[in-house]
Order: sequence, then structure tokens, then C-alpha cells
Amino acid sequence: MAPFPSGLLVLTAPLGSVPGRAAAALAAAAGPVAGPLYVHLQPGLLLGGPAPLPAAPPPAPALLRALAALYSAAAAHRGLDVRVLLGHGHRLAEPPRVLLADGGAGDEGPVSFGLRQLAAAAYGCPPGLPALLLDGPDGPRAAPEGSEGELPAYPDVVVGGTFDRLHGAHRLLLSACCVLARRRLLVGVADGELLRHKVLKELIEPYELRAAKLREFLADVKPSVLYDIVPLADPYGPAVTDPELRCIVVSEETRKGGEAVNKKRLENGLAALELFEIQLIKDPEHGQNEEEKISSSSLRQRLLGTLLRPPREAPTLPSRPYVIGLTGGTGSGKTSIARLLGQLGAFLIDADKLGHAVYLPGGPAYKRVVAAFGAEILNEDGTINRKVLGAKVFGNQERLKSLTDIVWPEIARLVRKEIGEADAQGKAVCVLDAAVLLEAGWQEMVHEVWTAVIPEEEAVKRIMDRDGLSEEAARSRLRSQMSNSQRVEQSQVVLCTLWEPDVTRKQVEKAWDLLQQRMSHAPAPGSPSS
Repeated sequence: MAPFPSGLLVLTAPLGSVPGRAAAALAAAAGPVAGPLYVHLQPGLLLGGPAPLPAAPPPAPALLRALAALYSAAAAHRGLDVRVLLGHGHRLAEPPRVLLADGGAGDEGPVSFGLRQLAAAAYGCPPGLPALLLDGPDGPRAAPEGSEGELPAYPDVVVGGTFDRLHGAHRLLLSACCVLARRRLLVGVADGELLRHKVLKELIEPYELRAAKLREFLADVKPSVLYDIVPLADPYGPAVTDPELRCIVVSEETRKGGEAVNKKRLENGLAALELFEIQLIKDPEHGQNEEEKISSSSLRQRLLGTLLRPPREAPTLPSRPYVIGLTGGTGSGKTSIARLLGQLGAFLIDADKLGHAVYLPGGPAYKRVVAAFGAEILNEDGTINRKVLGAKVFGNQERLKSLTDIVWPEIARLVRKEIGEADAQGKAVCVLDAAVLLEAGWQEMVHEVWTAVIPEEEAVKRIMDRDGLSEEAARSRLRSQMSNSQRVEQSQVVLCTLWEPDVTRKQVEKAWDLLQQRMSHAPAPGSPSS
């Protein structure tokens, strides 16, 4: 049976039972559902009874424990989009295509009928949806909770974060806000300079996309709250100026930030906010160099080596050899990545070496470069002094364009010859290692662009160590080049050499293996679809 694109899972066990049953319930639901999995918590509801009516789960501490258990369990199923609903009476962003209940809910016939009635009453679902009774999770149902009291409620609540690739820890944080907020939730979303030191910041989703995903999630979870989503250009934002706020929700690692907000509020003559802290969620599958907690930086690391966007449409390019354009800024580790790809079987083309060849006496660009820039660029033996030539064009866009208009087309001709040689040797994959791949427009010669990125601070250290430059000169060199973000925007695959060589090797092997899978599914040359 093909998975359903969305589903609604109804859990009727006491909230105290959910932590012991969440993993099994989500594992069972992850099979039939491939997209958003909505979870309706209604302790004590008899689905097999007469006309079950929807009700929101009680705002008790046990609810937060249940939410933490569900979002933690969801982390074991990458790609499972779990949304625990805290309100009802609204249409969901992705209407459920299948209804689910755990095996302890009762007999299949009456339960299926009750599921359909509940889904129609709570979320306007059509009456004929498939209803499945999942295998019952192990472990007894807990007795109904004793009186723990209700969680505090505040008219206006604030929370802040990057909210990149909305994951389980984000969802728990936001859900706690929804439980606490009676009227309004102000969500500050980090942007601009606040992202500067984030790991793999080039892979952070644009603010507009992050805000849209937040709004959809929150509107699904509890539509009765007013959501005010704003970009943050500094660590405080409106949290230190809004007099109506009463509570700030923090995690263990952001508590100090909450305390800093309160200090600023007091300086501004405003009352301090109540700090409501939730626990971090452990990542059961964290890998080497990843944080133990669920985090966006770990998710971005897992994107390295994967296909971020479809290969470019290139009907004029032969399908074999499959050409990868590998690029990256100075100090990015691009050359070491190329070497690893060569060890895996790729035919390597070094654009820098070809560049040297076109400048040689008798080379295709030699006479025109000397004519354009004068005999003062020549060494005593008649060869072009690349350093002198570089000094003539550095910082002068007009002169630089004059040079590249001569040299880049000649290098491109040599690249095409090399690609022909790779084909003659029967090589399936060819890697064009070119720092100026995108600037020169050479992406027209490749099927995919792969980019090596490195944080600016690390690149500066590497350039200083390798080339003996001052910090100022190293930064100047970097800033004269295309930025990492500009390259990533045009790339199918991104790699990063920030960590140990073994981590880079595993990234490259992962990228290579995924490439082989893509190539095996591509139409063969000469086939009707090629």
C-alpha cells in the first residue's frame, strides 16, 4: 500500500501514558503516512462510544511531558512531519487522507466509525476517509492523572530563535508557547547579522520561508491565538519594548538570553517577564561532530553531500561523461575534495592548470594578453609574470574584464577537449575543478555544480598559513571573490571541509554514492526520453 500524503492520529490514553507509548505509536503511524502526521490528544475519549465530541487536551504539566515524548519520538523518523494539535474546529493545512488510532482504542468497526465522526466534527474531514487501527503500543495505560494543577496562562507570550528547518525541539518550544498564550504569541526570527556565526549559515532557509513554515505550523496547532512573527536584527527585538508581554519561553541553553531580555526591560522601565523553561530534546541519531540535542545545525550538516536542487536542464550536454563543476572560494578545501573524487574514479580537470597553459608562449591567449597589458608583464625569458599581471587588474573591474574576456573562453575550449578525453577513456564522471566556474559562466558545460564552503574566519586562517599573507590581505582576497551564499544559491550539492579529514571523506563518499544512484536512474543515451 502506497503511503498516504497526510494523516490524523487520535490518541485517547491518559496523558501520563503517552511518554511510554509515543515511540511505538509514531513508529506504527510512520508506515502508512508519508507527509504531515497530525496528532489529536483526547485522554479518556471512547472512540467506539456514541458520537465522540472533540475537546482540547487539558493544559496540565502532563501535557508538556506528552508533547516532549511525541516530538522526541518523531526524531527517530527523519522526514516525519508531526504536529500535535492543541485546538480544534478548523481546517488543517494538509487535510488528512487517512485516520489512525492506536490498538488500545477498542474494536475496529465502532472505532473506525467514531474516528470518522471525530475527524469530521473537529477538522471538517470528509466522511469516507480510510480508518486504520494500529497495532497497540507496548506497555499498560497509566491511570488518569491526579491533580497537578494547570499550567500558568498569560495573555501575551514571546519566544525567539532561528527556526531553521522546523524540527522537534522547535515544535516543542512553540507548542509550549501555544499552551501558555491566551491571546497573542510574538515570535522573533533571527536574521541578518544574527546568522553570521551560525554553522553552515549558507544553508539556512530564507527568512520568508522560515516565517511561512512557522505560521502554517502554529495555525495548525492552535488557530485561536494571534501570531505575530517578526525578523530579529539584534538579540532582543520587540521583547524589550513591548509592554503587553508577560512571559518569555526559553530552553536550557537560551535561559541566559531570556535573563538578558529582562535586564533590558528593567532598564526600559518595563516589568520583567516570567521565564518559562522547557527541556532540550536529545537526538537519538546524532552523528560525528553533531550536537547531542536536536538542532538545526545538525540538520544542515546532514544536507552536506545531498542533492539540494534538481540537476540543471542541459539538453545540449551529452549524458556521458556526467560532468560535475566543483567550485569554492580560496581556502575552501576544494582541491582536497577533487582529489577524493579522483580516488573514487572521477576524471579530474584542473582549470587552474589549464589557465597556466593558455598564458604560456605559444599558448592560445599569450599574444592577446601581452598586446592588451604591455611588455612590462613579461619575465626575462618571455613568459608572462602572473603576479605582475594580477597587480595590474586587481581592484580594477574594467581591466579584469578585459583579461577574463581573453582568457576564460580559451580555458573553456581546453576544458571541452579534456571532457572529450574523459569520454574516450570511458570515464562515467568528470569533475571540473574551477574556482571561477560560476563567474566564467562555465556551469553551461556541467550537469551539476558542487560547492565547497568554509566559514570566513577559518578561510582567513588557512590563507594566512598557506600563503603567508596578513589578515587584512587574506580578508581582501576573500571579499574580492563571489561569496559562499552566492555560490550555494547556484549549486546542486554543497560540501564543507571545516572538520577532520575523515569527516570530509565521508561527505564526499556520500555525495558520490548519491550521484551514482542519480546516474543509474537517468535515461540511457539514445533512449526516447534522453
